Amino acid sequence: MKLLIHDLRPPRSERLFQECTGKNGWYVISDNGSIRPCTGCFGCWVRTPGACILRDSYSEMGRLLSQSEEVVLVSRCCWGAPGPFVKNVLDRSLPYLHPFFTIRNNEMHHRLRYDHHFALSALFYGKGLSEEEMETASDWVHAVAVNFGCTVRRVEFRETPEELEGIL
Repeated sequence: MKLLIHDLRPPRSERLFQECTGKNGWYVISDNGSIRPCTGCFGCWVRTPGACILRDSYSEMGRLLSQSEEVVLVSRCCWGAPGPFVKNVLDRSLPYLHPFFTIRNNEMHHRLRYDHHFALSALFYGKGLSEEEMETASDWVHAVAVNFGCTVRRVEFRETPEELEGIL
């Protein structure tokens, strides 16, 4: 399965959704207005291991990551990071990890809950992004990849969401 997490609004999101559903094996995560922020309660680690205790459409993000061969983020670039919705979805993906620690790349990181690896791609958009913002966003994607034990497939930047059409 390929997992697409995006912050596009209709009609842009509809075109992107059609592009993905025309291909086999895509699962699309978009903002349906119900996402709740991670509260940092550690419930996904101790009370309901592997699943967020907040019951909404995003409580199974850990399981979805464990079933994905590729995760594609499509987001507005906000000061060198993804926009609030995409960042919130990734925060809600914490159940993919164990609360215990291990050393990766000579740094301390959470142990992986699943013996699974996926590829991560990030497609950012935003007018007038500076070189520093793009560098920071690229560094952020690589740091997320280390945290989730995955590999970075690509990080790309465009000025408008329309320029992302057809590159999935």
